Amino acid sequence: MTDISHAGTTGRGIDRSRAIYWGVAALTTILVFGPITPIIFQAFLDKPLYDDTAVLTLGNFGRLFSEPGMGGVFFNTLYFGALTMVVAQVFGAVMAVLVGRTNLPGRKWLGEIFIWPLFVSNLVIAFGWFTMYGPSGFMTLAAKTYLGGAPWNLYSVTGMGVVAGLSQAPLTYLMCLAAVTKADPLLEDAARSTGAGPFRALFSVTIPMIRPAIIYSAVLNFVVGIEMLAIPLLFGGPSGIQTVTTFLYNAGINAAVRPEYGIVGAAAVILLIVVAVLVWLQGFLMKGAGRFVTVRGKASRPSTLDLGAWRWPAFLFVFTFAFLTIISIFGGIFMRSAVSFLTPLIPFWKVLTTANFEHVLGSANYVRSIVNSVLVATIGAAIGTFFILVIALVARRSDFRHSRALEYIALFPRSLPGIIAGLGFFYAVIWLPGADVIRGTIVVLILAFMIRYIPVGFGAIAPALAQVGEELDRGARISGADWWTTVTRIIVPILKPALFSCYALLFIHFFKEYVTAAFLYQPGSEIIGTTMLQLVAQGDNGPVSALATIQVVITAAFVILARRVMGAKIYG
Repeated sequence: MTDISHAGTTGRGIDRSRAIYWGVAALTTILVFGPITPIIFQAFLDKPLYDDTAVLTLGNFGRLFSEPGMGGVFFNTLYFGALTMVVAQVFGAVMAVLVGRTNLPGRKWLGEIFIWPLFVSNLVIAFGWFTMYGPSGFMTLAAKTYLGGAPWNLYSVTGMGVVAGLSQAPLTYLMCLAAVTKADPLLEDAARSTGAGPFRALFSVTIPMIRPAIIYSAVLNFVVGIEMLAIPLLFGGPSGIQTVTTFLYNAGINAAVRPEYGIVGAAAVILLIVVAVLVWLQGFLMKGAGRFVTVRGKASRPSTLDLGAWRWPAFLFVFTFAFLTIISIFGGIFMRSAVSFLTPLIPFWKVLTTANFEHVLGSANYVRSIVNSVLVATIGAAIGTFFILVIALVARRSDFRHSRALEYIALFPRSLPGIIAGLGFFYAVIWLPGADVIRGTIVVLILAFMIRYIPVGFGAIAPALAQVGEELDRGARISGADWWTTVTRIIVPILKPALFSCYALLFIHFFKEYVTAAFLYQPGSEIIGTTMLQLVAQGDNGPVSALATIQVVITAAFVILARRVMGAKIYG
């Protein structure tokens, strides 16, 4: 029998498993904290970090807060984030309860519609809102023509916050849906037996029981709000309204004209600290989630609550919400891409054209951005899945003494906003010796995206790994196999469904990402998101809508393929 004490040891006496443990831990630490380090240094330097004469200083923070209008920037950021959270929570939780727990007509296909926005970037969603509800948008012109005016204004902090909240409601919906379908129906039945109506039972019993999901998604939506770029840039820019993300974006883009490295670094550090605290708060608030558990060893089968005469009014409410905030947004993008101009005063079929797609597909730069996006998503998701798999195995299925620390490091990018990740990699490739070789290539995009979305992939693999009994490991180890042989031959094959899900999630996130790439791309490494950013700034709406449509179509095709062929579980 093989001597277990020497299994997996090379001829030079090096334990292969230990080498993998330490190698993975070192690589993960470098990749996660490498981009953050230069930002922190820059915040405390009086000159660019690549300047050998730079000295330490705290003056950047003083300059930041004394910068004209900076107080308003921070206020706008917090107000925008808070409003995003409130709107998302109210509508998302209500939709989750109505779709997930009642006999609402059409709840199956309505539930599918609600998760559509999660598959595309905020930039696409923002452009859809601009197309339909902007000053010259289809819905705005229709309201002015037939109602005498439009009761909305997207070019204000409040308008931006409402748009962002409605755009984030699907995230709240998805998180609350999982909780509401597992709540004990006996509690609702008890409320009904005392005379409570269906809505009273829902809002008095069911919604309080899904409080952990509401709390978790509330903090997450607040974080998403304060780190969001697309909506503040598209609607705040023309009105002179800035948030921290648009300040960093504009300062970074204009760095060659007016370098303010110190102020940018200080603002980035403050945003990073705020997001990190919020992520910690999210975990802290969830510690008491066990108080709300209603499904235990002898669980009741989930049932639907009969709305009675309220079924169709509830359906009208839910469908109206879905139509105005999701269907019309995607429909507006598709229609705008196929017409020379979009207006309710002229039937769209009279202005149909293929010019927008011809313009996009006839331009080498635009075609390259599409190809690069597909390459980054396809190759990056594969590399990311393998890397995250090894991290999860070392962190959750090894005897590595620093496994818990490795997991904390791997999950740290949850508190890393995309704008900070992009800025950090931008500084890193300039600052670190030898890193300049990947500057302006899709390699740096893949690295940046992979690091940012490690927590997403980890969340797909870790639960599946926890369901694999440890007796399988022990049996293989007793027979003489080392750790690496055990996990690759026994554990990994069992995890194939989770790996497909991880790959699918990473592909979707990589394909729709744009914020992280804003500082990293150069001519030749453009992706769809960065090209759309440029076109939006130029006001060239036809090509923007064509690119957005192409992105949506490719994403939809991949989601269908991933679900039906790969069997991947995407967003529940």
